[in-house]
Amino acid sequence: MSKPHNFSAGPGILPEDVLKQASDACINFDNLNLSLLEISHRSKNYEKVIDESHAIIKELFEVGDDYDVMYLGGGASLQFAMVPYNLLTDKGYAAYVNTGVWASKAIKEAKILGNTKVIASSEDKNFNYIPKGYDIPTDADYLHITSNNTIFGTQLKEFPKTNIPLVCDMSSDIFSRKVNAKDFTLIYAGAQKNMGPAGSTMVMVKKGALGKTGRKMLSMLDYQVHIKGGSMYNTPPVFPIYVTLLTLRWLKKNGGVAWIEKINQQKADLLYNEIDRNTLFVGTTAKEDRSNMNACFLTTKPELEAEFDKLWKDANISGIRGHRDVGGYRASMYNALPLESVKVLVDVMKEFEKKFA
Repeated sequence: MSKPHNFSAGPGILPEDVLKQASDACINFDNLNLSLLEISHRSKNYEKVIDESHAIIKELFEVGDDYDVMYLGGGASLQFAMVPYNLLTDKGYAAYVNTGVWASKAIKEAKILGNTKVIASSEDKNFNYIPKGYDIPTDADYLHITSNNTIFGTQLKEFPKTNIPLVCDMSSDIFSRKVNAKDFTLIYAGAQKNMGPAGSTMVMVKKGALGKTGRKMLSMLDYQVHIKGGSMYNTPPVFPIYVTLLTLRWLKKNGGVAWIEKINQQKADLLYNEIDRNTLFVGTTAKEDRSNMNACFLTTKPELEAEFDKLWKDANISGIRGHRDVGGYRASMYNALPLESVKVLVDVMKEFEKKFA
């Protein structure tokens, strides 16, 4: 049986070439006749992996040496605590925009560490839109936003303009579109959607932004410690970082962010056009805020869900069931998902309408 059309929300699909190279490295890494899983992370062979991946990240973001990059464990969820721990001062406050479950969890952690204000929220409509027109404070220690919301299928199309440090959780749309990374003080992302497998988290921070909280820092939660250690203060998640490097190489080789952005737009246009055209489906989010990564939709005849489920399963489609907070369906179209997979899903939706409308 051929590989399914994988619309999983995360961990997400990886390029086939990346999977093959990663498999080879598990047996013989860098012509050492040793597995990547059994060599020292302090070896010169592995240090090259860390260094190259850091360099490609800065290249794809089009930033220079005025930013530091690090890999950490704990997923984006640990960053919900590490961001305020490293940026929020005792006498200051942090500003947050609440656009979904992950933003809400980030706010919860920040409130434990210090004064935290939610300056805008879409919770009133179950996070089915992105707040706009809100006032951004000029005296906050930082403003935290989430660029894409996997559960509710919304995405920021424009980023706030501010004179305070801007922090962004880009876990689910990093390197899927061009952004002006220099507008951000700190960007973080769990790797398991567009960058690589689960197990590592990328953090990029502008130099000069750290060391201002006044608190005595725990070493493992201190960004400066990890930067100084070159992402290897402790033993890093060796295999996830290597697979992330392979994915970054794949993206760079094929044309970088500009290349994949065009394809991602084609995929999103194709699917959303069908959702809007098809009498048996309806989108769940405000059209102007629809995510190019996670398309959430419902059938207009819930009693026929079992029939639709049978059709997409028979078409070798996987992972389109919606999150329990939204229901229905969610098609995640991360960088490695081929356009052909979206075409297959659209054909199934057309067949469903033809049979049951």
